[in-house]
Amino acid sequence: MRSGCEIKSKSHIVNTKKKYSYDLLQRDLKDLKIKYSFITVEEIGKSVCGRSLYCIKLGYGSNKVFYNGAHHGLEWMTSLLLMKFIENVCKAYKSGKHIKGYDARELLKKSTIYIVPMVNPDGVELAINGLSKSHPYYNELLKWNNGSTDFSKVWQANAKGVDLNHNYDASFDLSKEAEKEHCILGPGPTRYSGECPESEPETKALADFTRKEDFKLVMAYHSQGKEIYWQYGNSTPQIARTIGEIFAEVSGYKLGEVTGIASYAGYKDWFIDKFKRPGYTIEVGWGKNPLPLTQFHQIYEDNEEMLILAGML
Repeated sequence: MRSGCEIKSKSHIVNTKKKYSYDLLQRDLKDLKIKYSFITVEEIGKSVCGRSLYCIKLGYGSNKVFYNGAHHGLEWMTSLLLMKFIENVCKAYKSGKHIKGYDARELLKKSTIYIVPMVNPDGVELAINGLSKSHPYYNELLKWNNGSTDFSKVWQANAKGVDLNHNYDASFDLSKEAEKEHCILGPGPTRYSGECPESEPETKALADFTRKEDFKLVMAYHSQGKEIYWQYGNSTPQIARTIGEIFAEVSGYKLGEVTGIASYAGYKDWFIDKFKRPGYTIEVGWGKNPLPLTQFHQIYEDNEEMLILAGML
């Protein structure tokens, strides 16, 4: 089967050789909408610093699925992955071609795919561009980052030092207990879950959007580890493992079980707990965040068919 990366076009919009900033996201969304008028781009909320949280809708089918990326600032690679997937599906749909052996027009006839590629644009901007003196939380962020204006190797949180993937109402009390054990006493680069579930505008927007729609399956993209997390205690539906095994087969990733502080108050946990439907955390790539762009081609190859299948199962 051919990869979507091999679909020929005179030009491409999403540049996979640059760190994927919020400004690039905005530019690419504008250009994609011009080139592919059949997609829908909407704002589902704002970040702490007022940046738009964009959702792209592909298709019109009854099988509704939702993918999101970059809950964590350092993990901007996941935004790039999802944006390139959007572009490649659009190319295939417009030209009537297949992508990874699947008919793109049949995919978008059967399914509606919703994608929020950058949940945490403020964190991404800090991770890529650092802290400027004009930042509204300059003094606080400088303190939370141990006096450094370099956020490129440590910063997972949003602009208020809250780790968004620990800010959902799923074992939130256990997350707060684990923070004490790890000497996390307040805002910082990672693991601080906030004062209460959905305290942050980004997580509130994502949770509200999820409550509004009727998603059959969700995938939250993170990095790194080449693993697929699929469980949340007794709330996990029986079909979740079967689907997870299919994902593992086509991606080469392994099914994993997260433990300890990393296992509390995440988006997929919250989705499984509240809706009793399949939810997955996909950890792409291998190494240390932020992953190098040299890994992007392989990451895309590993994930493209999984992203397609999630909309067809």
